[in-house]
Amino acid sequence: MLEQPSHKYTRFHPLSLKDRTWPDRFLEHPPIWCSVDLRDGNQALPVPMNVGQKLELFQALVGCGFKEIEIGFPAASNTEYAFNRHLIEEERIPEDVAVQVLVQAREDLIERTIQSLKGAKRVIIHLYNSVSPAQRRIVFRLEKSQILQLAVQGTRWIKERIHRLSGTEVTFQYSPESFSCTEVDFARDVCEAVMAEWQPTPEKKIILNLPATVEVTMPNVYADQIEWFCRNLKNRDSATISIHTHNDRGCGVAATELALLAGAARVEGTLFGNGERTGNLDIITVALNLYMHGISPGLNFGNLNELVELYERCTGMTVPLRHPYAGELVFTAFSGSHQDAIKKGLGEWERGERHLWDVPYLTLDPRDMGREYREVIRVNSQSGKGGVAFLLESEYGIELPKEMQREFGPLANEEVDRIGREVNATELRDIFFCEYVNRSDTWELQHFHVDGTEGQFRCKATVLHHGKPLQLTGESNGPIAAFVNALIKSGTPVFQVATYKEHALGFGSEANAIAYIQLRIGERSVWGAGVNTHIELASIQAILSALNRMV
Repeated sequence: MLEQPSHKYTRFHPLSLKDRTWPDRFLEHPPIWCSVDLRDGNQALPVPMNVGQKLELFQALVGCGFKEIEIGFPAASNTEYAFNRHLIEEERIPEDVAVQVLVQAREDLIERTIQSLKGAKRVIIHLYNSVSPAQRRIVFRLEKSQILQLAVQGTRWIKERIHRLSGTEVTFQYSPESFSCTEVDFARDVCEAVMAEWQPTPEKKIILNLPATVEVTMPNVYADQIEWFCRNLKNRDSATISIHTHNDRGCGVAATELALLAGAARVEGTLFGNGERTGNLDIITVALNLYMHGISPGLNFGNLNELVELYERCTGMTVPLRHPYAGELVFTAFSGSHQDAIKKGLGEWERGERHLWDVPYLTLDPRDMGREYREVIRVNSQSGKGGVAFLLESEYGIELPKEMQREFGPLANEEVDRIGREVNATELRDIFFCEYVNRSDTWELQHFHVDGTEGQFRCKATVLHHGKPLQLTGESNGPIAAFVNALIKSGTPVFQVATYKEHALGFGSEANAIAYIQLRIGERSVWGAGVNTHIELASIQAILSALNRMV
């Protein structure tokens, strides 16, 4: 890192709003919620959801109580377009739910977007274009007046076509993308020009969505931007002010809550904060923050465990153990003093001695979300995979991938059950090493060498297969792939590396590395692990570990 970061970076200069009023306000009711899981969230996935997965998540969002759901960018791909049509033609959208679609200010994209919405009952057409200085200079190479005209023209193209959506209730939404990085008076001017073209009324409002597309300020500055905008917008009563925060500085939730104090009435976000870069706003966190203050959020997360499982299955993402409200360990106390205080507080509550929740260390009752409070994790035959994984990580730095936890947890429980007592961290580590690391019953590595550059590697290896030496050679675009190629060339059944993760165990140049590899042969998959001071050798050992366990 630079000794003088100011030589490369500079503070975002906030506007002057000395008479701000938002710090003296309180949140008293929930905002209008709009989930963007199926568009912004889906766009951020390494492997985007297919139509079936999007449909399952859509139904879950409806079940949570969302009345506005952004379902995609129908002009972007055939999959997105097909999902729109599937929802509409199969009548999957409840009468009281509006589906939102995103589109850039381009006539061909607007045309296809309108086509995708025919037959829908309630829709929000969400138009956007970037307005920040960096975008104007680097991407568009346009002056302010040209950027403003682009927004107006996009609005006009939509206005000219909405007569084709006969029988559809259409709401128009405009986003000056990168609002948080833009001169606030220019963002206001663009939005007013869009409003002048669209002609909203207090009875039929426009949605002006003011996104922190990139979080560049402290959350109080974003709140100032929102309050200034609300104060200085013409025909303010004809616009619903919406916000869409990202989490680049880790302040997405704070920025949203302060922006609501500053006058915003609508919030876009995703379940668990899935989104580009460091993520979008986590709607669940903001909703449950309201709930813990006694405000009904208008959304139901009464079965959070099931929602976590569905989210992870549909998106391939994982909810961290310490994620607010939803993490596997957030309602678990490990400290003896914490346990004692919580136990006494729960006792007071269950005896009916208080009518308002005030249990030490628990901001709300886990049972309201279908969860439970748990004390310190002690591993015995009744322990779950989370306890097993926590002990290995906290004591030895072994960070098992979540799918590997699902495989190892039952194996560990079976061994602990055989032992017939609680086991300590050292014993649990030994069970893990015996099962995954110290495996040489069928395959054992004797020698491995790899060389190559620019995406082409060649490896030479000697392994023992059932005790007999076997010479291997292989080529591919990486060391691991070259070794896999060598094994398959030797007659090993064809397999694929489905998952690969690695990290250091300890610090310094002599620290070990651990690699986790999941192999798949047909419908069967199995994990292996390897430990070595060289990560390449740890990875090769992990492959052989998995093959030994697959036998």
